[in-house]
Amino acid sequence: MTKVKKPKCKLVGQNGNIFNLGAIAARALKRADQHTEAKEMVNRIFSKAGDYDEALRIVMEYVDVS
Repeated sequence: MTKVKKPKCKLVGQNGNIFNLGAIAARALKRADQHTEAKEMVNRIFSKAGDYDEALRIVMEYVDVS
């Protein structure tokens, strides 16, 4: 299986609301033509993350946060 490169995503200095951060990360994925990954990430954040820190860890699995 080929590992897809994570797109860069500037989250530092953004509104820390997880809905906002998830949307920014999803846009970065879509710009990198990773639409399936964007949908998967959003679904995982909002259905499986038990808290804010876990949601951030999920985001960082998909994008290279700066």
